[in-house]
Amino acid sequence: MVESEGKIRLIQNRLKVASDRQKSYTDLKRKDIKYNVRDQVFLKMLCFSRKVGRVAYQLELPPELDRIYDVFHVSMLRRYRFNVFHIVLIEEIDVRPDLSFEEEPIQILRRK
Repeated sequence: MVESEGKIRLIQNRLKVASDRQKSYTDLKRKDIKYNVRDQVFLKMLCFSRKVGRVAYQLELPPELDRIYDVFHVSMLRRYRFNVFHIVLIEEIDVRPDLSFEEEPIQILRRK
């Protein structure tokens, strides 16, 4: 009985060490990102957001996208900075019933 308790403690300690090591690697890349209500963000589309948790935001999606769940993790969002070249009319995007679409390049900006 004492021997098995010792093995259990050893396993628990090793799991704790492994967990702490993984957390330290994750913390190196973690950024504390916060958005405000009405901030515009990129989610491969333009929309408004409101915070619904520590790391989740509910987005105000256009009516055409009402089949998409509107809460997203902060890692899926990028702060939007207005640029007139970002304006794309919804009518110009041919979205299929399964919500997929074909991407076509508009302009090549640089080459290697």
